[in-house]
Amino acid sequence: MSDFIRIPAGNVRAEFFRVLTSNGFDQSKASICADVFMNNSVDGVYSHGVNRFPKFIGMVKKGVVKPDAEAICKNKANNIEQWDGQLGIGIVNALRCTDRAIELAKGSGIGCVAIAHTNHWMRGGTYGWRAAKAGCVFIGWSNTIANMPAFGALNHKLGNNPLVIAVPYENEAIVLDMAMSQFSYGAMEMYELKNQRLPVYGGYDTKGELTTDPSEIKKSQRTLPIGYWKGAGLSLLLDMLAAVLSGGLSVAEISSQDAERNLSQIFIVIDPAKFGDQHSITKIIKNILDDFKTSIPEGPNKTIRYPGENVLETRASNLAEGIPVSRTVWSEIQSL
Repeated sequence: MSDFIRIPAGNVRAEFFRVLTSNGFDQSKASICADVFMNNSVDGVYSHGVNRFPKFIGMVKKGVVKPDAEAICKNKANNIEQWDGQLGIGIVNALRCTDRAIELAKGSGIGCVAIAHTNHWMRGGTYGWRAAKAGCVFIGWSNTIANMPAFGALNHKLGNNPLVIAVPYENEAIVLDMAMSQFSYGAMEMYELKNQRLPVYGGYDTKGELTTDPSEIKKSQRTLPIGYWKGAGLSLLLDMLAAVLSGGLSVAEISSQDAERNLSQIFIVIDPAKFGDQHSITKIIKNILDDFKTSIPEGPNKTIRYPGENVLETRASNLAEGIPVSRTVWSEIQSL
C-alpha cells in the first residue's frame, strides 16, 4: 500500500477550514488560511501546505499565533511603511502587507511595507504570485529563528531567511522562492516522508561529512548555505535589513525566545507599467526566456526550467488528480 493518497483539493480545504474554526479563527481568517494552505499544497509546496498545517495549529494552541490579533501601521514615510503584526496570523499579516505595498506601487510606482512582530508567513511565494497577478514585480523576505550555521561554523547563528522575487509574465508569473539553505527543513522532511535522498549535498552528517541524507542533516542540524559563504553572507544581510527596516527583531533576538515568533519581514512591490507599456515589458521577458531555453541539458532526461515553471504543471495535476498527502499526515490533520 502506498504511503501517499490523493485527496481532492476541495476536501483538503474543507478539513483545514473545520480545524481552523474550531481553534479560534473567525470565518474570514479561517477561509483565508484554508485557501493559502490548500493552494500551497496544490502547487506542490507540501512543506508549507498539508505537511506544515498540524505544526501551525500547534503554534496556535501554544499561543504563539494569536488569531484575533490585527496588524497595525505604526510609521509612514512617503512610500515606506512600518507595521506591527502584534503576533497575529503570519499568512493574514503577509497578505495585508503585500496588498498595501501593491496599493502604494499602483499609486506612484513603488511601495515598501516592513512588518515587525509577526509570525511565519508559510510559503513566501504566495505573496510573489499575488503581486505578479496584480501586474507588479515583487521582492520580499523574512528572517527566521537561527537554524543554519555560517559557512565553516558548527553552531547556528543564521536563519535560512527565505527570499522571494516575482515578475509578472503573460497570465502567470516567474517566481523565485528560495531559502538561504540548500534545502529548507520542510523540504528535507518531504524527502524523508518519501524515503528519498536529496539530489545534491544539503548539509553535513554528525561526522562532519557532506551528505545527501536528510535524516543525517536533521541530526547534525548543519544545513549547507546556498553558494557556501555567499549564501551565508546573503542571509546575514537579509536579517540586518529586515530588522532595521521593520524596527523589529533580528535572528539572534528571535532565537532567544521560547518559540519562533516576532519575525521581521519586508514586502517591496514595483509597478513596471509606470515605466512602459505592458507589451514591451512582456516582450523583454519573453526574449530572455527564449534565450534561456536554448540551454543544452546535460542529459536526455534533464529539462531546463525557469523559477516557478514546475508549479504550473504540478498545479494542473493536483487539481485534476487530487493532492498527494501522506496517510500519516492526513490522519493527524483529521484528528485535530
